[in-house]
Amino acid sequence: MHYISVSCYCWLETCMITYVLRCQARFFLAIPRLSNKLATLSKMSDIESGRLLERLGERVRRLRTHRGMTRKALAQESDVSERYLAQLEQGQGNMSVVLLARVAMALRTEPSDLLRSRERQTAEEILIADLLRELSPDNHKAFLQMLTDHFSIPVESRQRIALVGLRGAGKTSQGQKLAEHLEFPFVQLGSEIEKLAGMSTSEIFALSGATGYRRLEERALMQTLKHYDQCVLETPGSIVMDPRLLNTLLTTCFVVWLHARPEEYMRRLIALGDVRPMEHQADAMADLRRILAERNERYSQAHASLDTNDKCVADCVAELIRIIPRGMKHTMNDAQEA
Repeated sequence: MHYISVSCYCWLETCMITYVLRCQARFFLAIPRLSNKLATLSKMSDIESGRLLERLGERVRRLRTHRGMTRKALAQESDVSERYLAQLEQGQGNMSVVLLARVAMALRTEPSDLLRSRERQTAEEILIADLLRELSPDNHKAFLQMLTDHFSIPVESRQRIALVGLRGAGKTSQGQKLAEHLEFPFVQLGSEIEKLAGMSTSEIFALSGATGYRRLEERALMQTLKHYDQCVLETPGSIVMDPRLLNTLLTTCFVVWLHARPEEYMRRLIALGDVRPMEHQADAMADLRRILAERNERYSQAHASLDTNDKCVADCVAELIRIIPRGMKHTMNDAQEA
């Protein structure tokens, strides 16, 4: 049996007590800093909450005025007290979701419309929203087409080209060459999505799934359209499966569908170093044909299409230059003359 001397034991005890006291001191010293941070966060939260309530009150007041409703009439229809509505319109009413839903229903709008981050909403926007809510789903497409026909940039005047199609269609090689001819920036939307996420596409799907990827895809597309008035845009193959994004491309860009035979896609993928099709070629071809069948109807909505079978990149680019809008050709000619 081993024994610890008294002096050694006292020394160990002193060390332990000193360590505990130091930990306690650090803890108590950290409390004021933590308290200050929490107070700052709480203050910021209060400011944001105040702004939200002010916007909410303004929207309720403006919608009520637009509907020609008195506060008493709104109180009766929503089953929310007139006094509470007065507080709400003054930016002082922190109401529950249930009460907010009642007020929105009485104002013939959605709760989300009352909570939007935009500060103001014009009377025209309210009327357009009312009209849209009254339309049947079957009429939504006709309404969108009417807006597109009257207010979107004419196809012949557009200065963005969006290339759609499956991987292996030639979007990268042809897009880069076309951008050089036009002296436009070449933008790969897939790369923009990865920059936005700070990770690769495979990691995005692993962490967030298809839904998370679609959200990033939409954000990346909107940012690209906002940043580039002129560009050649290479899009991911599946972008056409989201109706909103497809409509966005069709109304802001000159969209070209690059396509080929399934066997040609496969040959190009293998040439690019994608060995996956080689492992189970029969299954891969079946999947490829299925994907094409699912997407062909969407791809065919493009403004123009280009069959890339048995053609080199230079020939494809020459055809692209022939089919792009006149406005872009004028831009190219002006650049070459300069």
